[in-house]
Amino acid sequence: QVQLVESGGGLVKAGGSLRLSCVVSESISSFNYLGWYRQFPGKQRELVAGIAPYGSTSYADSVKGRFTISRDYAKNTVDLQMNSLKPEDTAVYYCAADSRSSRYWGQGTQVTVSS
Repeated sequence: QVQLVESGGGLVKAGGSLRLSCVVSESISSFNYLGWYRQFPGKQRELVAGIAPYGSTSYADSVKGRFTISRDYAKNTVDLQMNSLKPEDTAVYYCAADSRSSRYWGQGTQVTVSS
């Protein structure tokens, strides 16, 4: 069973930065897509940032220019650097790894941005 463990969430003031990290129990090179999602209370999870095997990245319009996704094959990690944080970025953030047949989720980490 694939396991993903997120860390790095917390409380930060508006304009600050946080770096989320996700450790994957299997080689990340075996997955088709790696992504960070977030979920607001009462809402569906939404894609924040994703990275494909050949390195192409995609971002939600609301985070473009502020967030950066990266991966480290040696450590089997997928990170999300979040800069210029806004109160509206407050959410639970999840990392996910897509194989050909399944999407595996981490347990989530809370990010709270105070104004």
